[in-house]
Amino acid sequence: MRRKTEKEIMHEHGDKKTAIITDHEKIFLVGNPNVGKSAIFGLLTGKYVTVSNYPGTTVEVTRGETSIHREKFLVVDTPGVNSLIPMSEDEKVTRDILLEEQPKVVIQVMDAKNVKRSLFLTLQLVEMGVPLVLDLNMKDEALNRGIEIDESKLTGIFGTGVVSTIAVQKKGISSLKKTFIHPMVSHYSFSYDPDIEEYISKIDRLLPESNISRRSIAVMILSGDKTLKDWLLKNVSAEKIKEMELLRDRAAEKYSIPLSYAISQQRLKIVDGIAAEVMTKAEAEKKGLAGLIGEITTHPVWGIPFLIFVIYVLYEFVGRLGAGVLVDYFEEVIFGVYLNPWAEKIVTSLVPVQLLQELLIGPYGLITMALTYAIAIILPITATFFIAFSIMEDSGYLPRLAAMLNKLFQTMGLNGKAVLPMVLGLGCGTMATLTTRILDTRKERIIVTLLLALGVPCSAQIGVILGMFGKQPIGALMIWILILTMVILFVGFIASKVIPGQRTDFILELPPIRKPQFSNVMIKTLSRIEWYLREAVPLFVLGTFILFVADKLGIIPFLEEAASPIVVNILGLPSIAAASFIMGFLRRDYGAAGLFALQEQGLLNTEQVVVSLVTITLFIPCIANLFMIIKERGMRTAVAMSIFVFPFAVLVGGVLHRVLLWMKIFN
Repeated sequence: MRRKTEKEIMHEHGDKKTAIITDHEKIFLVGNPNVGKSAIFGLLTGKYVTVSNYPGTTVEVTRGETSIHREKFLVVDTPGVNSLIPMSEDEKVTRDILLEEQPKVVIQVMDAKNVKRSLFLTLQLVEMGVPLVLDLNMKDEALNRGIEIDESKLTGIFGTGVVSTIAVQKKGISSLKKTFIHPMVSHYSFSYDPDIEEYISKIDRLLPESNISRRSIAVMILSGDKTLKDWLLKNVSAEKIKEMELLRDRAAEKYSIPLSYAISQQRLKIVDGIAAEVMTKAEAEKKGLAGLIGEITTHPVWGIPFLIFVIYVLYEFVGRLGAGVLVDYFEEVIFGVYLNPWAEKIVTSLVPVQLLQELLIGPYGLITMALTYAIAIILPITATFFIAFSIMEDSGYLPRLAAMLNKLFQTMGLNGKAVLPMVLGLGCGTMATLTTRILDTRKERIIVTLLLALGVPCSAQIGVILGMFGKQPIGALMIWILILTMVILFVGFIASKVIPGQRTDFILELPPIRKPQFSNVMIKTLSRIEWYLREAVPLFVLGTFILFVADKLGIIPFLEEAASPIVVNILGLPSIAAASFIMGFLRRDYGAAGLFALQEQGLLNTEQVVVSLVTITLFIPCIANLFMIIKERGMRTAVAMSIFVFPFAVLVGGVLHRVLLWMKIFN
């Protein structure tokens, strides 16, 4: 295969394609999830990528430049993987990059405290024949557990550079840079049993030259790697492909277990031997306060009160400070007193056309509504949530939360990983929909996207809802929470049975509880705010423009009139409440705010408050979230979800209305 000086890789990731185009030599960062790969990337390039203490954060390929001795290199941060025989989109992306590209060096970032898991991946990289450097990261955590890795022995075994780093303390990066200037291909070789070796040799002869060894591709084929099909069709004749498939089937007949499992078992034996040679374990340091907190957070009993405490702190910080104090200041003072009045004066003086004036500063104005909503109302809430969430990430609490709730999520065809987007949904459903990319299968991503759209209220809406329940009996709030929990579990369970696909196993390495680094928290928060301004704000502007057009065409008044019979006859609410549900499509908190105003006017009793808030929480997602669902899941899936969610929300609200009247709870 001819080596290209400038190449473009196109790999599928969800519905998106990512191109890598450069003239610089490339450095690939490869490693298991949660080994600090993104932190190493940030230190090498100075460009931030979300540095998480949570497995699977790096989902898309991220690129940045680094300079060594005045020579520039492109550093590519690949998705975290457990194997290079792909079982998920993440693993396919990383494998495809190694298959299609020819880097100067592959840096495998390893977890020094869990070297066996990393060595399983090392064997596959060695088998590929890529120039390799091994980075033993998180050395401090390994030493705290009494684990020491003999770097000289590891270097002797593989014949590659071996470096230790502590990314969170910025230690070892200069040594890492010096090592990858002169990378080496490992001289280490290992063999499988004679039958596997026989068929590796036969398939090897049928394969063309590529950027990785033919032997490694032959092992992938024997392991039943179906994701290689497209590459094989481009590079190998149909006759040879059939011959290789026949050889694979013949090899499989020789084993009572799946051939892929037999290959993995033999690799694991080799890993055990290497680990025994290079790793020693002494008595670990005393656990201390961090160790005690780590045990409490995963305890089946004490973990629940700790979670309640975390939620309370989160509510106080985000709900009261973010959604209360900061939103009031931004909306009433910065925008209400200064920016919007200034904008109105400038627009009325410079724009003579009445229609354009209304587009910019009218009831559905791009300035007075879209920017006011996106910056004055949502940004303070999401910013405080980003800070709180970054602290939970950096401390190591999130993976513990995922482990604790894994059994609950299993009832919905998910696993503990789904905690991340579901918790993020309490901040902003639009952002949370984007983070469903960390889930391994399309089925899991669709289920979580549906649950986010259906039953997870955003922080802005929660603030208004809690304000309403503050003037009602505590039982009203309890019923709201109970109904939403039951709906999420029920819909998740049914969706897991209806939506095709398999659930992935939940494998999670729990990092230690650590003190959050202020610099990490701030950098992550600023990075996410940048994402919000770049990705989400334009959607708010687009949604407002659509509503402006709909208002001018008389569609909004028509919808309010059409919705009134449903609101009155099914939900038992006053007809004027229809306007709140229409507005809820633009902004979830707008809809809740409309209901709040009706409550203040004495137009809603306690039963109607509960019914209206349950219904509007389950109502179709806001227009910004809908656009994000279209972007991530496709138009057909977004339409299907909307068609389901709208009547389902009305059905639940209607049934609840009848049950509350029958039971006379609030009479």
